Amino acid sequence: MTSKERVRKVLEHKIPDEVPWGEFAIDYDTVEKILGHETYLRAKAKSQVAFWEGRRDEVAESWREDIIELYKKLDFMDIINLDAMCTGLLPPKDYKPEKPKKLDENTWEFEDGRIYKHSFITGDITLVQDPQKWTREFKLEDFNPEEEPELPDPSQFEVIDAVIEVFKDEKFILGPSGKEASFFLFTGMERGLIEYIMHPEIVKHALKTAVNKANKLDKYYIREGQDGILWGTDFASNKGPFISPKMFREFCLPAIKSRVKNVKNLGMKVMKHACGNNTELMDMFIEAEYDAYQSIQESSGLNLKWLKENYGDKITLWGGVNVENLVSGTPEDIRKDVKKAMEILKPESGYIFGTSHTIAVGTKYDNFMMMI
Repeated sequence: MTSKERVRKVLEHKIPDEVPWGEFAIDYDTVEKILGHETYLRAKAKSQVAFWEGRRDEVAESWREDIIELYKKLDFMDIINLDAMCTGLLPPKDYKPEKPKKLDENTWEFEDGRIYKHSFITGDITLVQDPQKWTREFKLEDFNPEEEPELPDPSQFEVIDAVIEVFKDEKFILGPSGKEASFFLFTGMERGLIEYIMHPEIVKHALKTAVNKANKLDKYYIREGQDGILWGTDFASNKGPFISPKMFREFCLPAIKSRVKNVKNLGMKVMKHACGNNTELMDMFIEAEYDAYQSIQESSGLNLKWLKENYGDKITLWGGVNVENLVSGTPEDIRKDVKKAMEILKPESGYIFGTSHTIAVGTKYDNFMMMI
């Protein structure tokens, strides 16, 4: 049975020859240990700086060669996700990047006053100051649902198409789409949540615009040979959803349903990466017709046994090994995580093995090897 066949079996809740394994992403430090050399693959800060400096082709070559080599070495992994950040989708070949001013070794400022810093903990470059965060005004007329979107340049897919060509007959490949369009936030989490209360009609109009744009773009982004989509917007913290389930149903669910229907009409399976405690949203995940729920995170308070008993026959569950233990735990912690996940989630199929998030920056290599 090929990886592609194995994953399809599980998505249909049929018994495969073995439990399939997939990850949202494997970050650069683990990739470098596996390959034995430096990489731009999932090196988010390093890749972003290279783009700013005009070294786009250098990054493209690394992503392409390293992801192919990585999954040839990890031949036991069944899923390749090409739509994670710094993995597949590139800037156009002839694009002219806006180059920020370097304030110090780890800080950059753009002309509009936005300041970004390099986080060594996560390996990201993060927006830490936005002068317009609270002052920028949003109006209904700023969003036009009927506007025709800008189409992607073919060069943006050179890495994705190369990887698909190598693995299309064997692996289950998750690729790009016209974007998710599910939970809209103006200028970040803090102000974005306030806008749901203060200007709900503008939020709904912005969401409608984003959905219509994404639906139009799907046919240009989805690649021949890919099997599905893995969307990555989070809806919850460890304390529960960012907005009430009632508001989620009113604002987000219609957008999600439209997006799921559109990509499924193009032959795609739809997987949902959603960190945090999504217990109160699970019925809506089923209603939305997601095929799989990835990043099931027990450490957030989400009970694996409850999830399996109540939803295991309705949606494929994907994850179970705590990312916190990969980073800060011991090999014995990982042994226990794997055993627990397999015992609870494997029976009667509908389970894909993996972590509760990613093979994240800071993962101890001994812990990764223990998981294998």
